[in-house]
Amino acid sequence: MHIEDCMNAHTIHHVTAVSSQIQNNLEFYTQVLGLRLVKKSVNQDDVSAYHLFYADSVGSPGTDLTFFDWPNIGSTVPGPGTVSLTSFRIPSSSIGWWAERLEKAGLSPEVDENAITFADPEGQRLELVAHDDKPNTSVPWGKVVEANHAIQGIAGVSLESARPASTIRVLTELLGYEQKGDNTFETADEGHFARLRVTADPTKSFGRVGAGGVHHVAFRVKDDAALTELKEKIEAWGIQTSGEINRFWFRSVYFREPGGVLFELATDGPGFGVDEDMEHLGETLVLPPFLEGQREQIEQDLKPLSPVAAQI
Repeated sequence: MHIEDCMNAHTIHHVTAVSSQIQNNLEFYTQVLGLRLVKKSVNQDDVSAYHLFYADSVGSPGTDLTFFDWPNIGSTVPGPGTVSLTSFRIPSSSIGWWAERLEKAGLSPEVDENAITFADPEGQRLELVAHDDKPNTSVPWGKVVEANHAIQGIAGVSLESARPASTIRVLTELLGYEQKGDNTFETADEGHFARLRVTADPTKSFGRVGAGGVHHVAFRVKDDAALTELKEKIEAWGIQTSGEINRFWFRSVYFREPGGVLFELATDGPGFGVDEDMEHLGETLVLPPFLEGQREQIEQDLKPLSPVAAQI
């Protein structure tokens, strides 16, 4: 992972979603969207489930969409307390190219001058958006989609909030986002950018996370000291946190923001290269050291994933 010494802004670290069809998920995100599988592991809180990480060529913070594999879960139910859209960055010159590719994949993209919206095969709402004028240090994976068209990381998410005013306070006063429109908030540093949208519909019942939905959104923090400092600030607001958790590739703190969406804070390091050769990321099942003693049972309980071949 690239770690920016000057990083201050809490841009997106990763977005974690849910799939009930993990083999199809693997094929779609690597062979249609052209992301790199940079880590094949398990959910550390439910080791019966795969946890797949898709990112740029080096697993940079801010490029990573991850999935929990829960085959028996129902479909996500949209509504307050959920993430309604995840946005990826692409070059503005690639809008037409991507529209054609998604059509060829059997999807129904909605295209305008600067963005394409569509759903993955399980119904998760996605967007490809041009932000050529915003900072970006990702290293696109050019093995399936040519590098000049490849996805350049995560631009942001759209949140459906049950308490939008409180959600906005968390974004602006705790995480340092600036309001740029009625429901749009942005932050950036020298190498990273994120845009969040906050929407609310008081007529809707609370949503429920399931297949085709986002489980949580993770925000970047520079290092362990910054993680501790921000955790203490959140708790001083009266918001309960998980405390600090060692995920091995990064350290995390989780909390549910007042509008109902689960947020994570995640450090940039040590990164995905700490236990694998960067040339061979994602090729084998990798477990953090504290789960290695369970490897035999974990592997026995997991259904093998088949290798994928290019679909387009």
